[in-house]
Amino acid sequence: MLLTLEEGKIAVKLARKAIETYLAERKVIQDRLSGVFEQKRGVFTTLTKHGELRGCIGFPYPIKRLDEAIIESAIAAATEDPRFPPVRLDEMDEIIVEVTVLTPPEKLNVKPIELPKHVEIGRHGLMIKRGFYSGLLLPQVAVEFGFDAEEFLSQTCMKAGLPPDCWLMEGTEVYRFEGQIFKEVEPKGEVVEVDLKSCQI
Repeated sequence: MLLTLEEGKIAVKLARKAIETYLAERKVIQDRLSGVFEQKRGVFTTLTKHGELRGCIGFPYPIKRLDEAIIESAIAAATEDPRFPPVRLDEMDEIIVEVTVLTPPEKLNVKPIELPKHVEIGRHGLMIKRGFYSGLLLPQVAVEFGFDAEEFLSQTCMKAGLPPDCWLMEGTEVYRFEGQIFKEVEPKGEVVEVDLKSCQI
């Protein structure tokens, strides 16, 4: 079930509130919402500052209520992304908050060489698993970097710490999913839904 724009606005505002409250008071907000927010959904929160990634963490699988998952992923994106130092409260005036609500990952049971035909840029995100390794890239990554399906598969392998051609190897599991993206137009500004298909160059 897709979220309405109004629900998307609520999701992004909830993420921002969770981050700012945690950074200011070290408290995890306990807001519980009704409707779609009661459903278990996968979700990622992405933070960008002046067009550069500042943090991105989430839950690929629908293991938590959407409201809980947004709160937890938002705080983690701000404080636990190992690629960046924790966000400071005064930075939040310069940071754009983005929430991506996911469909459950679907395993692609096709021959490895056929995989690119089943990955639609601008629609699908990817998750790759092999042994103890796993990596995930959201649908917007392929659009932002201009990847085709093969490059997207390779980049997801590398995100997992695996060789770029591991998607061609037997025993590698490849999953696709879709994401509904809501983001602020500017820090603390209006929230819009992002149509990735119209973003493609």
